[in-house]
Amino acid sequence: MRPLIDSFGRKIDYLRLSVTDRCNLRCVYCLPADGAPFLRGPQVLGALRRGPADGFVDSRSGDILTDEEIVRVVSVAVRLGINKIRITGGEPLVRPGIVSLVGRLAQIPGLEDISISTNGTLLSKLALDLYRAGLNRINVSVDTLKPERFRTIARFGDLGEVLEGIRAALEIGFSPVKINAVVMNGINSEEIPDFVSWTRRWPVHVRFIELMPIGETGFFSPEHWLPQPEIRARCGELEPLSREDSPRGFGPAVYFRSPGALGTVGFIGALSCNFCSRCNRLRLTSRGRLLPCLASEMGEDLTPALRSRGNEDGIEEIIRRVVDMKPERHQMDSGNGKVREAFMCALGG
Repeated sequence: MRPLIDSFGRKIDYLRLSVTDRCNLRCVYCLPADGAPFLRGPQVLGALRRGPADGFVDSRSGDILTDEEIVRVVSVAVRLGINKIRITGGEPLVRPGIVSLVGRLAQIPGLEDISISTNGTLLSKLALDLYRAGLNRINVSVDTLKPERFRTIARFGDLGEVLEGIRAALEIGFSPVKINAVVMNGINSEEIPDFVSWTRRWPVHVRFIELMPIGETGFFSPEHWLPQPEIRARCGELEPLSREDSPRGFGPAVYFRSPGALGTVGFIGALSCNFCSRCNRLRLTSRGRLLPCLASEMGEDLTPALRSRGNEDGIEEIIRRVVDMKPERHQMDSGNGKVREAFMCALGG
């Protein structure tokens, strides 16, 4: 079967799969304090009720993809050459039946790696079940190591719950466990050395991520943005790591190690250190729209093909068309303002 190669010669073998647009936090760079609508879907986990309440309404006529539809599209994608997926949201652990869904995906022949990105607040309760279901790796978003600041950035939740989830993942045997920290100048940027110090004590792999101009929160600004070279300069002494010595993964991070550390330090700079020439991914939103790029308005809706009674040809054709749509690079740094007028939770971050 013809492999998935885009018009710039990049092999596409990675799918980021959003299973919900809902989240139990409202981080300042991702969602406004209130008023964001969410898609209809099955009732969310009870723990979500401790977070923002608006938009969380049960509906039997859900807008989001069902488990069966997700398994169907991933099965077709794997036959076309996708061999790794990352489950995202929103917060994927608030989706009812997420453990069962992971188990079904893990049974797809040819799918070599399943990972998940989570805010960690529900992780301690689900980590063991996810591990047993076949989940390979975990990324946890943590933007601060200070409890009071956590509440300021995330608006809801508790840092202690997140740290307990990370401990549980490490004790169970997930490896690597990566930490995603979005750096915001003047807000959490002075904690960069604290995160580096964390990697000396814990076998975690911290990735510092540049703030990106995506979403309608109005938070992104030149004052809040800190470029990757400046982030790296604040880390102190770091030893470069070869790709072979870096933690397993399929994303754009470049890794280093603080001397003697148990973990590593990575950097993802979408604006200052563009990595589009190595892009190998597609994104599927929770409502079934397949995107060629996070910062692109292009894409196609898979739901009509998924919900038809025909064979898989229509799904395959759409996947191939979206691969052909992939731009050579994103335009987030074009100076034309925000590229994506959509919340990150709707895009599958």
